[in-house]
Amino acid sequence: MKASLSLDLDNLWSYLKTHGDGAWEGYPSYLEIVVPHILDLASAAGITISVFVVGQDASFEKNRELLASIADAGHEIGNHSFRHEPWIHTYPGPEVVDELNKAHEAISTATGFEPTGFRGPGFSISPAMLVALAAMGYTYDASTLPTWIGPLARRYYFRSTSLPPQEAAKRSALFGSLRDGLLPNAPYEWELERGNLAELPVTTMPIARVPFHVSYLLYLSGFSAGLAEAYLKMALWACRSRGVGPSVLLHPLDLLGGDEVSALEFFPGMDLSGVEKRNRTARYLSLITAKFTVGTVAERLAVLEPLRRNRRP
Repeated sequence: MKASLSLDLDNLWSYLKTHGDGAWEGYPSYLEIVVPHILDLASAAGITISVFVVGQDASFEKNRELLASIADAGHEIGNHSFRHEPWIHTYPGPEVVDELNKAHEAISTATGFEPTGFRGPGFSISPAMLVALAAMGYTYDASTLPTWIGPLARRYYFRSTSLPPQEAAKRSALFGSLRDGLLPNAPYEWELERGNLAELPVTTMPIARVPFHVSYLLYLSGFSAGLAEAYLKMALWACRSRGVGPSVLLHPLDLLGGDEVSALEFFPGMDLSGVEKRNRTARYLSLITAKFTVGTVAERLAVLEPLRRNRRP
């Protein structure tokens, strides 16, 4: 069965920004540390993946060689917005169009790759975004996470911060709502007035609808490494038994530990070292590739082309 692996290339400044830390305005970065780890992980597994790049990072000359190296290694490059604001779903239509186009231009210039896929920061999505993406000629969106635990994740993420009411309101939908657990867990097509746009959700465990992306596994491994592996094996078994080719998600902090990025100690799993995280992530990937043929999201979409038009939300 076919599966896809993608990575949201969120940078240090983007996590600080979402968390409400003013230090983000200096655009601190760890790309020079994490990009080689990403390439090493994919190379060791013998796979190509989809990497969703933030336009603001692509706009900086200092990052262009690093980002181009991802495309040069054969990986798909996707659009992850320009400013990486998880409240992008609240933008009015014209601002959405400007945000997406600005990101597309910066990413294309930096990497030499024309994105055709998008993932919203914090799993943000709105009708205006879908319409804009279809108008841009994009073939898919990958912004949905069909799980019910979003409010719990949001509460955990912001447990160590105190945001002004206006800023807290912007982040009120971060990671989604309980109703997201009712969203389709398999690829489908958005019903738009003009154009077609496929949706490839980040897969959650069939029936239970709990996440098994790598950040979640690493969090579980903080309690028990064996538990995390058993949980992943159960999720993969459930996917195979239900005929679901999973779309698995990675983040940079799945490859970086608290000993390497101390400013993000509030993030789940940062009590692990970078070496521990990289070893465990490589192990999880080996379990996935043992059960599925893993590639990019675009490759997964190509296989689904004859089927997806029959699935409409």
